[in-house]
Amino acid sequence: MKNIFVGNLDFNTSEEELRQMFEAHGQVDRVSIMTDRDTGRSRGFGFVEMTNAEDGDKAIAALNGTQVGGRTLNVNEARPKVERGGGGGRDRGGRGGGGGGGRGRY
Repeated sequence: MKNIFVGNLDFNTSEEELRQMFEAHGQVDRVSIMTDRDTGRSRGFGFVEMTNAEDGDKAIAALNGTQVGGRTLNVNEARPKVERGGGGGRDRGGRGGGGGGGRGRY
């Protein structure tokens, strides 16, 4: 199994069109284009899962940098999803919260 990230998609690219691009290189299990939660519009990237990892590598090599809908695709192996916490312990500036106070800078 190979999970592939496809970035810089034209916003009008359908999941079926994406599937067809990858099926030329092997069996595709699943295709999903990420959409905006509020508008339902494409966010310009998606994921393709291919049954055979070797076929996935071939598809990445063949499709990365190709032009589709006037945009150059960014195709590579997807990184494992990082679990996000509940947001606790951080303020809006991205700094850790809490702390023992009382000490100055060293």
